[in-house]
Amino acid sequence: MSGERSDPLTVCLRGTSQVFFMENALTGVLFFAAMGWASYASGNWATVIGAAIGVVVATLTAWLLDCDGPSIRAGLFGFNGVLVGAALPTFIAASPQLWVYVIVGSAASTVVTAAFSATLTKSWGIPGSTGPFVLTGWLMVAGAYTFGGLQVTGDAPKLAADYVQGAVAIPPALDLVRIFFRNIGQVFLLGNEISGAIILAGIFIASVPAGVATAAGSLIAMVVAIGMGANPATVAQGLYGFSPVLTALAVGVIFLNPSMKAALYALLATVTCVFVQGAFDVIMPPSGLPSFTAPYVLTMYLFIAPKSLLAPHPHRPVSGHLVGDAPAAK
Repeated sequence: MSGERSDPLTVCLRGTSQVFFMENALTGVLFFAAMGWASYASGNWATVIGAAIGVVVATLTAWLLDCDGPSIRAGLFGFNGVLVGAALPTFIAASPQLWVYVIVGSAASTVVTAAFSATLTKSWGIPGSTGPFVLTGWLMVAGAYTFGGLQVTGDAPKLAADYVQGAVAIPPALDLVRIFFRNIGQVFLLGNEISGAIILAGIFIASVPAGVATAAGSLIAMVVAIGMGANPATVAQGLYGFSPVLTALAVGVIFLNPSMKAALYALLATVTCVFVQGAFDVIMPPSGLPSFTAPYVLTMYLFIAPKSLLAPHPHRPVSGHLVGDAPAAK
């Protein structure tokens, strides 16, 4: 698929679609439409602008560094950049220095992606996926605290003792629908249910099985989080669902051969990821850093590491987060 067209716009759109493991320019268009809608609804366009800068800079950096051409054309060096570009304006107030920070962070994400491929993927066969985004994002947000030209925004740090437990009521049906779609939108740091619906539509356009897995991941995460009595405000924003959504998609469809065994394995991984998300929600706030997709990355690494026991995935076109693999076999 990636050999059909390789103009810069198509490559960047594929890079955007690769956030959900797709290699489809139209899906990338819909993902940007989702970000645009969320920006319109909030009146803050910094996130979508940052995402656009991120995917362009990350892809251009890969070309300049002479990274694997087929992987670049498949968008495999763009998706971490688009996430870095979306994340930094979400957690750092807009300023001239911020945009310099976005450019540097997006370029750095390409180097980190290549480093993950040369180590983790090459040695153990574990895909880097959004790991480079998490590492780059953590370092950039943490570093922003030391620079006067950058202002980190967000909730004040809190300790584990600050969490209050209690009975949680099941939200009304309409709120459940909103949570379902926000779980998906939050992969792009979008707390907007319409944006989540647009993203899900984009996934279904590229791959029906991937769309089903994404929807199942969101539903499972919502049921588990509410059933376990997670903070209703956090659940309502979709913050308990985005990492499980990626986990369900990665384990159930992308990196393992789809089968009943893989589906049950993905179910276990998705439920586990909800609990890992809760753990990161306690571990990260004292540091003043968001968890990003770290719960997904950790869960995916642990569940994909023993994939030799579960028929390795043949890496068809929608399965593309093993950087360096030939896209024709991806």
